[in-house]
Amino acid sequence: MTSLRKLGPSDLQVFPLALGGNVFGWTADEGQSFAVLDAYAAAGGNFIDTADAYSAWIPGNEGGESETVIGKWLAARSNRSDIVVATKVGAHPSYKGLSAANIKAAAEESLRRLGTDHIDLYYTHFDDETVPVEEIITALDHLVQEGKVREIGASNISPERLQASLDFSEREGLARYVALQPHYNLVSRDTYEGELQDTAARAGLAAVPYFALASGFLTGKYRPGASVESARAEKAGQYLESDRGQKVLAALDEVAQERGAEIATVALAWLASRPTVAAPIASARTVEQLPALVAVADLSLTEQELADLTEASA
Repeated sequence: MTSLRKLGPSDLQVFPLALGGNVFGWTADEGQSFAVLDAYAAAGGNFIDTADAYSAWIPGNEGGESETVIGKWLAARSNRSDIVVATKVGAHPSYKGLSAANIKAAAEESLRRLGTDHIDLYYTHFDDETVPVEEIITALDHLVQEGKVREIGASNISPERLQASLDFSEREGLARYVALQPHYNLVSRDTYEGELQDTAARAGLAAVPYFALASGFLTGKYRPGASVESARAEKAGQYLESDRGQKVLAALDEVAQERGAEIATVALAWLASRPTVAAPIASARTVEQLPALVAVADLSLTEQELADLTEASA
């Protein structure tokens, strides 16, 4: 049985890979989504990440499709108490921004779609600098006091605003961020390392990185001359054109071959080993894509392997 990781200073215990829900209701229909969720839970997974905005970018969608699929699955499997559900507020087309009124209204909608009376981890999706951190934290604290949210987190926030939020929570004795969701992976380190990571470390926050596999690039399927059928192929393919991308792929190939592991597993294992990181987020459109992701729970890289990957990604 894979040991769970404590999420920062909270009581939440999570599997070392968070299953990304962005594909549910987008590139994975309800049947595919249920199959992936079932396989993840069967592998010991208990940490599902979604957002109220998923997948509003698809013509005909309005946002909330992912939450709805997850809610139906939780109801069908009667396993709500076994799953740590994380969702986000602030980017849904009908609930943009982080005003107190918007946070309250959006949370009610997320609870309805998820078919639950509480959200385990509620993130601000994108910081809204038009709203004082005092208003944001106070609104989130109200949800915690009402029992509708267990813990709160932030995503896409500056170190300054993160620190100001933490300071206000401490000063007023209100709910405090326990997790941070940064853009972070082997080919995108400066999006987290530095002041933001330092702020998280000082505060004891758990990092739950998104784009952990760089839109699929770090699965190793993007190679010179290869054609990949994916909604994210253009974005992932851009990494091939960089010197860093080539070096990282070469280093991943070497470690993966040596360990008899999938390239994606090695990339996630590097990320999971980084300071503050509790659980990278990765999504699977099909059940076949899942084993390489959950295998991160059982792969510990050596100090030399980690150093080689870190050097290649510098």
